[in-house]
Amino acid sequence: MRPTHRRLAATAAGLVLLPVALVGCGIGDKDEEKSAPKPARAPAEEAATRSRERVQAYLDAMAAKDVAAGRSQLCALLHDGFDLGATGPNGDFADHFQVPEAAITDVRSGPLGQEVRVSVSVTVGKRTVIRPLVFTVTRDGGDWCIAAEAPGAPVAPTPTGVAPTRAS
Repeated sequence: MRPTHRRLAATAAGLVLLPVALVGCGIGDKDEEKSAPKPARAPAEEAATRSRERVQAYLDAMAAKDVAAGRSQLCALLHDGFDLGATGPNGDFADHFQVPEAAITDVRSGPLGQEVRVSVSVTVGKRTVIRPLVFTVTRDGGDWCIAAEAPGAPVAPTPTGVAPTRAS
């Protein structure tokens, strides 16, 4: 009977220690779900939000002619080119350009990052034109930055070639 008592005692000890061992390994720990840090937003939502913030900061800097603030929104690889052309005759921060209005029209994922489409009103003298632009925003290390700026697609003309009015 002695071997039977040992076997029963060992089995009982094993059954008592098994839940303790499993919790120690993290199995069956229901508080684990509560204590694990959850991302504040889904990755796609965060990417869209960060991209929108970067481009809006750049547009605000353009309107204010704040070259340093504009430069800080760009990825490091673009800094040298920006420094050479930003205030040049066709640069975004040229003195003769005024930006009375700039609006983000769309944010979507693209092949190289988030594509932020904007509509920018540019005034030179008495003439104002609206230019569509597309900014590509990507992650550079742990931070988001503007990686490219390109002309956007022109606004599609109406079928008759005449802009609609309230009377039509």
